[in-house]
Amino acid sequence: MNDPEQPDLIAPAPGAMEDITVRDFSLRLVEALIFARADPLSTRAIAEVLGAQGGIPHDTADRDAYVAATLAALGAQYAGRGVELVEVAGGWQFRTAPDLAPRLTRVMPRPRRLARSTMETLAIIAYHQPCTRAEIEDIRGVSLSQQVLDTLLEAELIMPLGRKEVPGRPILWGTSNGFLRHFGLKDLGDLPRREELLVDVPDAAPAPEPPDGLPVTEGRDDAPDEVPDAPGA
Repeated sequence: MNDPEQPDLIAPAPGAMEDITVRDFSLRLVEALIFARADPLSTRAIAEVLGAQGGIPHDTADRDAYVAATLAALGAQYAGRGVELVEVAGGWQFRTAPDLAPRLTRVMPRPRRLARSTMETLAIIAYHQPCTRAEIEDIRGVSLSQQVLDTLLEAELIMPLGRKEVPGRPILWGTSNGFLRHFGLKDLGDLPRREELLVDVPDAAPAPEPPDGLPVTEGRDDAPDEVPDAPGA
């Protein structure tokens, strides 16, 4: 018999493990949990809540498999809808369907784009991390202003990863979970091509717009020149 608090049983959706029957209560609980969180929620955290709130049947032999089947079934329910369940930055999150996102640009505010020098620095950190400021400057061939690092830190795209054991012990820089969330990556193994990083990223400290008719200064790290959209963005 079914538990009173978990009255409905549903067949596993395509993609879920065929030998596991997922309870409707489990699906609703996970759906509400992920919806309530602004940040991606890890599978481990979801399993802990399911276990604590009676979302896993008492006779379940493999709790991890049940949680995986629940997530697969929930993802199948949202497939083809306006929002989708996606695995990103080591967790799960509801996101706008990719084919609809471009249609929302007229009703949703577009984030300010970072300067080209800032995006170049971010790309270098992403593909060469952990790396020091001097190593970034060596790769770019120009000096790196503190403003660029401050902008990336304020946008929560990079983070310090300790210090390199060399004279002076410079800070090692790497990308953060915010970087993974912004680019929709499960982990760093899913990094896109470098040019695909040149997309709109919120600028935590936007520089003032130059007066009309004045050209944008190039060749400096603090130049507010905009980055073109990546192919297919």
